[in-house]
Amino acid sequence: MTTDSAPFSIDEIFMKPKILFIMHMPPPVHGAAMVGQYIHDSKLINGEFDSHYINLTTAKNLQDIGKVGMRKLLDFFKLVKKIRHEVKVVKPQLVYVTPNACGGAFYKDFVVVQMLKRMGCHVVVHYHNKGVATRQEKWLDNVLYKRFFKGIKVILLSECLYEDVKKYVDRGDVLVCGNGIPSSAIESLVSASSVMTSSEDKVSHLLFLSNLLISKGVVVLLDSLKVLKEKGCRFVCDFVGGETVEMDAAMFQAEVVKRGLEGMVVYHGRKYGKDKEVFLNGADIFVFPTFYHNECFPLVLLEAMEHGLPCISTTEGGIPGIVDDGKTGFLVPKHDVAVLADKIQLLLNDSVLRCKMGKAGREKFEKEFTLEVFEKRMVEILSNNVKC
Repeated sequence: MTTDSAPFSIDEIFMKPKILFIMHMPPPVHGAAMVGQYIHDSKLINGEFDSHYINLTTAKNLQDIGKVGMRKLLDFFKLVKKIRHEVKVVKPQLVYVTPNACGGAFYKDFVVVQMLKRMGCHVVVHYHNKGVATRQEKWLDNVLYKRFFKGIKVILLSECLYEDVKKYVDRGDVLVCGNGIPSSAIESLVSASSVMTSSEDKVSHLLFLSNLLISKGVVVLLDSLKVLKEKGCRFVCDFVGGETVEMDAAMFQAEVVKRGLEGMVVYHGRKYGKDKEVFLNGADIFVFPTFYHNECFPLVLLEAMEHGLPCISTTEGGIPGIVDDGKTGFLVPKHDVAVLADKIQLLLNDSVLRCKMGKAGREKFEKEFTLEVFEKRMVEILSNNVKC
């Protein structure tokens, strides 16, 4: 090992910058964890840097997220010890962290980031969630945020998310990097329409792809579909996603029956890989009326755009940075059943507009949201922030 005063060797001169990635990776599977996995597996990123990885996740499954307990506290102490050891051994030139924006998880991540600073690390944080602005008026949170954001760079998923951290972060310390997803080999798979209906039936298929959470817009969409049925619209809406504590399959079906939507709304459960592709390829319109408080950059919208689907969603989080209102789809007010129904009806009645918006969405996906674009942008950001 060389000392600070020793001359650099040829090997050291050409040594790749050392980066320690402290981020969420599956399990459990959610958007931030999937992006973490993409970074971990990236040949481009690992080719550019001497990369070291620590999984920040302490939750064992989706239901475990947000809960506290002795097991998670012990796991956190082990995590802190592991991070300290890795920093001492690796001596990274940059530490990349994916923290939580608020709540108990933020306090945990605050400890990690402050420890890294005290150890002399150059830190960049990458937010896959939001909520700072909702807690900034709390005395304790305000004090902690001021310390947390001091001296670090912040990566946001969309320009429109800057409002969430504006009180604490100068715009010059903000870097924007939208997520990307692996491109699917889009094939002529059996369409969802042929799975549920006869080939003669040309009824349009709507697709909702998310877990059965009320805040993801499940009930709002069902109410809008009831309006459309009463107007005489013909459609089938496929709901694809996992059951939750809030709503399981039986509860969902009860909501369908209550609105008289039997035969027009079908729940298919959670689907992965080619099974999910069937529904994306068979859909005509993608609908995602979320008002989930932590929604930032839903990957399902990127999947829908890749498949050439016009998207109807809300202005929640970074969604306005994904869906161009009136061009690649429509953005509707949160909770607004009537406006959502109107926009769905407009696309149901106009196949030319559906095709035009779907094509524009596909073009935007290829330009901005492929995994290759994401990896190149990440390499650029990380390279510009490595401490020499």
